[in-house]
Amino acid sequence: MRSFDAIVAGGSISGLLAAREIAAGGSSVVVLEEDAEIGTPEHCGGLVSISGIANLGIMPDSSSIENDRIKHARILSPSSGFDISAEKQKVMVLDRRALDKQVAFQAQKLGAEIRVKCSMKSFERKGEAYHVKTSDGDLDCKYFVDARGVASIIGKNREGVLQSAQYEVYAPWIERDTIEVAFDNHLYPGFFAWIIPTRQGSGKVGVAGKGINAASALNSYMDSKGAKYSIIRKVYAPIWVDGPIENFASDRTVIVGDAAGQSKPTTAGGIYTCGMGGVLAGRAVASAVSDNGTGLAKYEEGWRTMFGSEFEKMLLARRLLERLDNKAIGELFAAIPKDKVEEASATGDFDFHSAALAKILGAKSAVKMVKALLGNEIRRWIDI
Repeated sequence: MRSFDAIVAGGSISGLLAAREIAAGGSSVVVLEEDAEIGTPEHCGGLVSISGIANLGIMPDSSSIENDRIKHARILSPSSGFDISAEKQKVMVLDRRALDKQVAFQAQKLGAEIRVKCSMKSFERKGEAYHVKTSDGDLDCKYFVDARGVASIIGKNREGVLQSAQYEVYAPWIERDTIEVAFDNHLYPGFFAWIIPTRQGSGKVGVAGKGINAASALNSYMDSKGAKYSIIRKVYAPIWVDGPIENFASDRTVIVGDAAGQSKPTTAGGIYTCGMGGVLAGRAVASAVSDNGTGLAKYEEGWRTMFGSEFEKMLLARRLLERLDNKAIGELFAAIPKDKVEEASATGDFDFHSAALAKILGAKSAVKMVKALLGNEIRRWIDI
């Protein structure tokens, strides 16, 4: 039976980054991926800022970059909308299948072992070690890293889970330089539909919402564009939008990425926030191997210092969105001053949404916005 300092269950971006940092610290580590290929199935939009990906210690190669020419974000409601310039946000669209393989290569070069088509059957504590049963044999480790994604949360709490569908689509209405986000709390309650272009006429088109048939909603959204399209790939997956779990580390078990609720509550995106979870966790585990666990708490402390306040504000914005009907959403959008949109475009940070939201929902339009919110609450009260 082979023994490792750490076993990482799940070959996601967070799990692979954790393995990279553990190996970089001189500890032995193996990644167990139940699918037959690292990076598959891909159910991520792939949007990330250039600064965010650099902070993860990744320089995407040409095979990983699908689109680096995003200039606009079009935000729509059923009755109104506005455009945001995205040029200063410096975002790109990445091919997650290629990106994850690139990170796996980084980890392997530093000494990590990676196994695919290897599922974890069980793990149990035995003294100062964990005994892990896998489809590829039994293993022992000192530290166990759970990077198994949303599946790890669903068994404990389904309230923060939304159903999503994302297709790779060829269509003339996909503009290479423009992201589209469409809010409609009747069709996509609590979330939205989206278009993330990979090139002119090609992109990732998706929807998510509470209690919806995601496939039917996505087909209706694409049909509403009024021009023919072709679907070349379909992915269905649950997404988590309820923020981080209470504890990231317990005893010698560490939880990272989607499994820890580290994806953004506003968009469910998580390359940067989940990736930093992996980086910080990996460094803490490597430190814990040498200091017998005393440094493990630095992982959660570091992540919450970086993202805790931001996630609280994003969760507040999500709670508001979930309550609004389409009339209120339209009125809110119509009340947003153009100069505030331009200011947010110029100074906003793609990885931290709350500052941009604060600028857009500024005092100048506060009266109109309060009126829209009050009208929404009265309508909700009448419907009860």
